[in-house]
Amino acid sequence: MAQDDPKTLVSTDWLAAHLKDPDLRVLDATCYLPGDPRNARANYGLAHIPNARFFDIDEISDLRSDLPHMVPPVEKFMSRMRAMGVGDGHQVVVYDSEGLFSAARVWWLFRLMGQDNIAVLDGGLPKWQAEGRDTEDLPPVVRDRHMTVRRQNHMVKDVTQVASASKLGDYVIVDARAPERFRGEVDEPRAGLRKGHIPGSKNVYFKTLLNADSTMKAPDELRAAFQSAGVDLSKPVITSCGSGVTAAVLSLALERIGKTDHSLYDGSWSEWGAFPTVPVATGEA
Repeated sequence: MAQDDPKTLVSTDWLAAHLKDPDLRVLDATCYLPGDPRNARANYGLAHIPNARFFDIDEISDLRSDLPHMVPPVEKFMSRMRAMGVGDGHQVVVYDSEGLFSAARVWWLFRLMGQDNIAVLDGGLPKWQAEGRDTEDLPPVVRDRHMTVRRQNHMVKDVTQVASASKLGDYVIVDARAPERFRGEVDEPRAGLRKGHIPGSKNVYFKTLLNADSTMKAPDELRAAFQSAGVDLSKPVITSCGSGVTAAVLSLALERIGKTDHSLYDGSWSEWGAFPTVPVATGEA
């Protein structure tokens, strides 16, 4: 079992022990891949951890962008959190219904907004339910709470910065997608994207960082996974994936091994694969 840390990852036992704390806020951040017929909000309505609020990754984003769930403007993030009753002084725990998938994106987003009292629930809703713990189908009573945001711009990269990093090699770019997508052997889930990876990037499939029950592996195993993929941990890291969701699983794993100089490519392959002027590599890293 992973060691509980309210700034990165907590166990179901930890959450059960703290569930009635007055300043605890729980978020359901379930989000599915394109083409998945399931409805995350509807499933939240059927069963969620007691007092959990639904965090809509697609709506709490920059809807002015053509790219999926890009980082929202600061004002929008603040207003949505206030409406959800999440603010200063709260300890937040975020989970998803896949085990450990999209919850890490919300953990990273809070960190980007200068809020570090947030942890991902290790193993998520599946582990919580498998242990016979309570769920409910009613939304919580919400009271407004102000949130102070101090955006940490160093934690996010755009296509120009990633292109520079790819060319200069001053960062190591790590791609969380499945190996066959990284190598360019299969079509992308989103139509119209080229196949392959950012030149010079390394491939650490996010699922290789998880145990069979979708809990995160121990720090020594995480470090070994990055090193075996050829990731030079002496360099700052840029994480990437298909649309900036599972890249955050890599970011969380890096934080768990004590590596704090990491940032996330928000557009990820949804942007790079559609951008006509940036190069694409195929095959192994």
